[in-house]
Amino acid sequence: MLTRDMAWSLLTEYNQEPFHLKHAQVTEGVMRWFANELGFGGEADFWAAAGLLHDLDFERYPEEHCVKTQEIMRGRGLDERLIRAAASHGFGMTAADVEPLHTMEKVLFAIDELTGLIGAVALMRPSKSVMDMEVKSVLKKFKTPAFAAGCSRETIQKGADMLGWTLEDLISRTLTAMRTLET
Repeated sequence: MLTRDMAWSLLTEYNQEPFHLKHAQVTEGVMRWFANELGFGGEADFWAAAGLLHDLDFERYPEEHCVKTQEIMRGRGLDERLIRAAASHGFGMTAADVEPLHTMEKVLFAIDELTGLIGAVALMRPSKSVMDMEVKSVLKKFKTPAFAAGCSRETIQKGADMLGWTLEDLISRTLTAMRTLET
């Protein structure tokens, strides 16, 4: 069984940049929140681990993103469901063309880019926080392609569609999840 400490150790073996580590922690927390929110509380640690490790290979192997992760995780004997989840978050964007099928995979696919966009919006606010952020603020920046241009709006929308949610609902839920992470 992969513990949180083991997952963190693996992540930090391949990632040192504070930005990447923070993104992994935010994704971990948001995934845990969604697991509980969507009735998968018994799997919350697993969902959180998928969030923490989803970009395992990105810092060292950006050209092999989601492909190298599978190799690294299999080499460590990790659960194939975890490997599949990590690979599926790059569906349509990486050479690891693994379609998100499970609810957890769809959530990870949807929120990975969105948490980045929300984080960028937060940095522009006087409070530098999501605590006072509204969905309309995120939507405004979502509709501005030059803002946080590295965050794929197409992927975020596709993720909402996969889940059968509106974009507004996905943003609202993700904001709520991110608020639980701020102290």
